[in-house]
Amino acid sequence: MKKIERVQTGLRLEKRLLKVLKGLSEQLDMSTAELVEGVMLHALEGKSPFSQKTLEKAAMLKSVYDLTLTADDAHKLSEEGSDK
Repeated sequence: MKKIERVQTGLRLEKRLLKVLKGLSEQLDMSTAELVEGVMLHALEGKSPFSQKTLEKAAMLKSVYDLTLTADDAHKLSEEGSDK
């Protein structure tokens, strides 16, 4: 195990995306923060963070929480009431 220092942060995430993250972290028996760390570490190396089985669970959770956003939407989001 590598020793690290974690810091508390306040991330603002799209509501349905957070529900999917929480559901997926529950399915994987890890905290949401650990899931985000793992996803980022994989992404920074150009690796896929999820197995096919996990992707299937994520698809089910996306359906349950009506998450229709895709990677193509990533840089095109604005909050309701925002003038951006």
